[in-house]
Amino acid sequence: MMAAARAIDVADLSVSFDGRRALHAVDLEVARGEFVALTGPNGSGKTTLLRAILGFQVPDAGRVRLFGAPVDALPIRERARRVAWVPQSESVRDDVPLAQYVLYGRYAYHHFLDRDTAADRALAQRALSDVGLADRADDGLLSISGGERQRAILARALAQGAPLLLLDEPTTHLDIAHQLDLLGRVRSLARREGVTVVAALHDLNLAARYADRIVVLSRGRRVADGPPGTVLSEELLARVWGVDADLRVDERTGLPYLLPRRLVSEGPAAPGALGRGPVHVVGGGGAGAPILRALIDEGFRVSAGALHLLDSDAETAEALGIVAAVEAPFAPLSDATRARHRALLEEARAIVVAPFPVGPSNLANLEDLRPFVPRIPTILLEPPPDRPIDFIGGAATAARSALVAAGARTVRDVPEALRAVADALAANAPRSTAGPADRQEL
Repeated sequence: MMAAARAIDVADLSVSFDGRRALHAVDLEVARGEFVALTGPNGSGKTTLLRAILGFQVPDAGRVRLFGAPVDALPIRERARRVAWVPQSESVRDDVPLAQYVLYGRYAYHHFLDRDTAADRALAQRALSDVGLADRADDGLLSISGGERQRAILARALAQGAPLLLLDEPTTHLDIAHQLDLLGRVRSLARREGVTVVAALHDLNLAARYADRIVVLSRGRRVADGPPGTVLSEELLARVWGVDADLRVDERTGLPYLLPRRLVSEGPAAPGALGRGPVHVVGGGGAGAPILRALIDEGFRVSAGALHLLDSDAETAEALGIVAAVEAPFAPLSDATRARHRALLEEARAIVVAPFPVGPSNLANLEDLRPFVPRIPTILLEPPPDRPIDFIGGAATAARSALVAAGARTVRDVPEALRAVADALAANAPRSTAGPADRQEL
């Protein structure tokens, strides 16, 4: 592949968090106009790779070039003119009209206090038309549906006029109709405008339907790369996701698709595979990050909460693809967030409580644990002697003591917590006399 044709050139890229290697010497070349689907289990490094391509994540080693230029040498404004970003989710607070929201994508072309031009407004209107929202231009962002809001985010990115579009799990919160609609629009735009697209996708069948290439990451390494017809296989799903599946071909399109049947009875546990768990981690303030990463590394299914947006534990959960109950920054936990947290606790087969700092805004995390302790194995990580965690006049200490009195087990460090989780799951594993052919279907 000639250098002039590359929109993205990633070479020998390695990234670490808290001593854990998230990406291992990854190489990736994407030609101009390609639609590449980036897939892999939770914690495989998809979001980390996208953030490194954007220049948001500083690598330990390796390089990233966008259209031939080192990404770290590009000023933010110039970077925004080359690449547009559609995040996995976006917290929406202001009910601005869609037309105004999409105009935010034009900021890279203006200086402070510059006014929007007629050309800007025309581009924004065209972007709304491209995503099927031209008739909603005057509606508030909070008044539209979740699927429409995701399309509005895409329209804002398109208004940037960038030749490269990166999407991080754009279909996560959409039903199947909206998933097909959104990806169909992205593919059509890529074909019509020649925009390069890299999209992190969980659904392999959607990736095969819309992408020119599928790149698979596992444990931070690139393990497969090529057209859908050569990449998708029963062996790949078993090796990377730990799932037994049948490979079929759609007679109408000639595209491959996979039908998952059951978990592989034996084999290596991959991060994000449908394996042991789920294990729920209660944390905050960065205290939960080490155990979150360790559980993912050991192949557990993991959930987390309740965390505050922008909290470092929330960012770790997002980077690892962990489902979490999330609250607005610095706000007390709302009834809705607490209900979401309790739902995750109800699904868990083990609970780990990190030594997180407790104040008025998150004391409810400990209070909501109490009804679950007698029936779900609960492990409390002890805080280091020199690290206070009770900032609410003894209420946190009393709440943790109540959990211990109810049966929670205390441990000193992350390795001991992992052993305690494994022991708890083994002791509570459902007994079955069924043979392999009778295992539960997915």
